[in-house]
Amino acid sequence: MTLSENRISHDTLFEGKVQCAQHQGGYRFSVDAVLLGHFVAPGKGCSVLDLGAGCGVISLILGHRHPDIIITCLELQADLLALIHRNISTNNFESRLFARQGDVAKIDKVVEPEGVDLVVCNPPYGEVATGRLSRGSEQAIARHGVEGRVIDFIRAAAFAVKNRGRVAFVFPAPRLAYLISALKDVRLEPKRLQVVHSYPEGPGKLVLVEAVKNGGEELQVLPPFFIHDSPGGEYMAAMAAMFS
Repeated sequence: MTLSENRISHDTLFEGKVQCAQHQGGYRFSVDAVLLGHFVAPGKGCSVLDLGAGCGVISLILGHRHPDIIITCLELQADLLALIHRNISTNNFESRLFARQGDVAKIDKVVEPEGVDLVVCNPPYGEVATGRLSRGSEQAIARHGVEGRVIDFIRAAAFAVKNRGRVAFVFPAPRLAYLISALKDVRLEPKRLQVVHSYPEGPGKLVLVEAVKNGGEELQVLPPFFIHDSPGGEYMAAMAAMFS
């Protein structure tokens, strides 16, 4: 099956107020994107860049929660870009969400330097030569960096964000040291950090990190966030609220 032949599912967020079309057999968004969409708090009139936007779910969440911001979704894969356009139209976000095709490794060909207030990114976590590649090229590109290494996303964020602007990443907790080091290397100073656990007493699964371009060294470590109440259990109230 080619990507263009993928069947499309129609999922909802915010009790049906936001619709999100996805490929049934391709890359599908996970809780990572939902967490990041609620982690950031863009101010009124904020310009946002969503790097490697996939189907655009983070932008849809931000667009629904913050109706007075402008968002650009940057996505390399044509089939996913088509989904973004579809989702923008379905949710009547044409006046404030925009989709562009482009490669984060060539960010200077796609966006202006220091042109946005906030960059959000759920980058591909796996390295190409490690782990087991997801089935289908769409998942492989989105999850394993086949067309863009993590460092390319970090450098692209640094290029695009304004001085003193913010960037926010969701990333595997075991690789937090790498993320912080890579951010600092491009003058993105971590300012807020939250560790996400699958359940209380479980190990950290993800981290949410917000950094400021040329910011000072002062990091706020937020209370831990728990997705489920127990292994395989129900969503915690705070997690369930993100879908309603």
